[in-house]
Amino acid sequence: MPLRLARSLLVAALFFAALLLVSLPGPARAGGAIWQPEALVHDMFPTSTQVVPTGLDLSAQEQAAVEASTGMRLRAPSWTAWTASTNGKIDGYVIFDHQQGQHEPIDFAVQLSPEGVILRHEVVAYRESYGQGIELPAFRQQFVGKTAADPMVLGRQIKNISGATYSSRAMVIGVQRDAALGQVLVSRQQAQLANMRP
Repeated sequence: MPLRLARSLLVAALFFAALLLVSLPGPARAGGAIWQPEALVHDMFPTSTQVVPTGLDLSAQEQAAVEASTGMRLRAPSWTAWTASTNGKIDGYVIFDHQQGQHEPIDFAVQLSPEGVILRHEVVAYRESYGQGIELPAFRQQFVGKTAADPMVLGRQIKNISGATYSSRAMVIGVQRDAALGQVLVSRQQAQLANMRP
């Protein structure tokens, strides 16, 4: 085989191999979604018989309570939440949210028990080109077991991720807020149950 033909075939093979690698699905990085919201909710509550979107429109009193609890102003009175239940009994809640990182917003979700205890924290979409350490279980697990009443201070209760300080801080702010929003869902459910009692 002539050397020129061999080189041409090698270049063609490398080109098609590169095309194949580009087309293969890989982990979501900057600009990509890590979880689709509905898939994540069902992954969080796999045995629940009903998992439905729940409108979380805060009253002025509820908004004031959340802001007092977190020490920060809310950007809106309406939030995206899901409620999971089995045979009419609440299994828990999921709140979807976003918080500004260093350059881009970070989409995330917080799973809460019926009592408002954080069960799981997931990054839903990460758009930065660095700082992906906040997706690691070792970081996310730090929020598990906490409630709106627990302190969550970066560098104290929540360890910072080296190279992801802005993203770590964003997640602390966001999870604190969602724990407080979850408490609104818990309070509403408790009030509903109290009204049903004879």
